[in-house]
Amino acid sequence: MGTEDKLRNMAEKAGGKAKEAAGKATGDRSTELKGKAEQAKSDLKQAVEKVKDAGKH
Repeated sequence: MGTEDKLRNMAEKAGGKAKEAAGKATGDRSTELKGKAEQAKSDLKQAVEKVKDAGKH
């Protein structure tokens, strides 16, 4: 996985965590769920990149 991809995924996950926390703090369930979805999407992207890297070696 390229460094740029790793950083992008980390930023996406951090944004998702922040959105989830904001949703919890304000009682906005929709925002909380969107944050959780962003985190899951980031985790999936990271897993795909790891599989790609494993195939290269």
